[in-house]
Amino acid sequence: MMRIEPLDPATPAAVELLRQSDAYMSALYPAESNHLESVSALQAPNVRFFGGYEAQALVACGAIKLLHDDGDYAEIKRVFVIPACRGRGYSSALMNHLEAEARRLGVSVLRLETGIFQPEALALYRRRGYVERTPFGAYRLDPLSLFMEKTLS
Repeated sequence: MMRIEPLDPATPAAVELLRQSDAYMSALYPAESNHLESVSALQAPNVRFFGGYEAQALVACGAIKLLHDDGDYAEIKRVFVIPACRGRGYSSALMNHLEAEARRLGVSVLRLETGIFQPEALALYRRRGYVERTPFGAYRLDPLSLFMEKTLS
């Protein structure tokens, strides 16, 4: 079972988890197709960053970023589960938590950008009702990116 709590992304465990996420994404995509939030960007007042714990070990993370640049919405950022813990439903649990946090904050639209070489992530988002859309905010069309959106009920 995974416990999800707010987390300062600058803690050593979070920095290490984000480093692993960066390495994973860098192995899949060129730098110009990676839109990774830095630790300092994840500490911004408009971001809510969460850690997923198995016992005392940080094994997952995810964030929502509240934005108003292309309508009012929140962007899902930095959803990552360490390889040893994949297949246990942790990414679904994180998404449940992020969507609940968005609702709590009065957000009705969630958006995300993800890569085309992540079939598990794409399946997760589609199962949860996210549909493809055009680029949003500062994103530009990229053949390696898919942009998705979900309206919260």
